[in-house]
Amino acid sequence: MPLSRNRLAEFLDALLNPGAFADYGPNGLQIEGREEIRRVAFAASATAKSVAAAADWGADALVVHHGLFWKFHGTRPLTGTFARRVFPLVRHQISLFAYHLPLDAHPEVGNAAVLGSLIGLSGQSPFGDHQGCPTGVRGVLSPPTSAGALRDRLAEILEHGVMLATPDASALVSAVGIITGGANGGWAEAAKAGLDAYITGEMSEHDWHEAQEAGIHMYAGGHNATERFGIQALMERVEREFGVECQFIPSDNPA
Repeated sequence: MPLSRNRLAEFLDALLNPGAFADYGPNGLQIEGREEIRRVAFAASATAKSVAAAADWGADALVVHHGLFWKFHGTRPLTGTFARRVFPLVRHQISLFAYHLPLDAHPEVGNAAVLGSLIGLSGQSPFGDHQGCPTGVRGVLSPPTSAGALRDRLAEILEHGVMLATPDASALVSAVGIITGGANGGWAEAAKAGLDAYITGEMSEHDWHEAQEAGIHMYAGGHNATERFGIQALMERVEREFGVECQFIPSDNPA
């Protein structure tokens, strides 16, 4: 028996609790497609390529971390690159669901929590503060590892190069904070919390200097690379809950 669009929306909203976050755009159902869902595609971002792949596979819904509508874009005409993302979803009646900060922060299927588990972070608890809500996790590596060795472990897990700003690559790292994606400034919160290291996706020029000068080992492993794991964990949860056919659509974005 197919899954209904409304039932999937209710499940995702209940799991991820988007109402708790002051986000940069709407979370939940962004484009309404057909009512019955038999195939659900998952991707980090709703791009022309992921939308086309979902349509080619015959998906009835596409669930992403980065959706199509953002406050910083303002009102946008349905032309150009934006149209090439929206029109195929409408034409093929594919429902688009997007969860941004809720999927970063979730303690089980969140980007930070899953990445933390993969690197062996124990005792995970909420970390970070975006207008009153945590968007990442903190925990402890046991046994501690050197800053350089943690970089190598991250590079292997992420399958992506990792930038490391460090006062000493041989120093031991134990207490770690993670906020995936573009949370460049989170190293300051890590320093304030007394953590040894901070993992995110991107690093600005000034972060490179300021983080290590503050005594923090800062890692940047790529925005897309650090935010692939939450959406895949969410896919596994949906597949297990409803028994629908699911597929992850990877991105070749190196950033």
